[in-house]
Amino acid sequence: MNVLFYVSGAIAVIAGLMVITQANAMRALINLIVLLLAIASVFYTLGAPFVAVLQIVIYAGAIMVLFIFTIMMLNLSEAAERRERGWLASVMWSLPLVLAAILLAQFTYTLASTGAPSTAEIGPQAVGASLFRDYAIGVELASLLLLAALVGAFHYGWVASRLERGDE
Repeated sequence: MNVLFYVSGAIAVIAGLMVITQANAMRALINLIVLLLAIASVFYTLGAPFVAVLQIVIYAGAIMVLFIFTIMMLNLSEAAERRERGWLASVMWSLPLVLAAILLAQFTYTLASTGAPSTAEIGPQAVGASLFRDYAIGVELASLLLLAALVGAFHYGWVASRLERGDE
């Protein structure tokens, strides 16, 4: 478990640096998805499998799809369309795919060696109490990360639209 924790933490740091340094918003969002998956892996190693699943389903799944659609809808010009065709190149996907494959291999190995966590019926009140009592810091940090990503995506779209119109 310690190895999974440290490797997941390292992947989170690498993906976080890639999010910050990418000039292309779409590439930054793909790296942000890898970052959120790495954070979910860290949550799992810390003994919070439910928070890890929530991180994957809510943040890495639904909200990232919303961000990707927002970025894609902001760029409607011909120049932006030519730029978006380049996003489908395999070079763009190589490092995020390698990092995600490492996380998947670690997750599979850990689940196979330790067994799946026990499942029990838990009500929504217990989930809410657990999230905001036991995992309040994790929930707040994830929400701050998403807020920063939203502000960055808005700023990128605003600057790009001004540059395309020539407002500078």
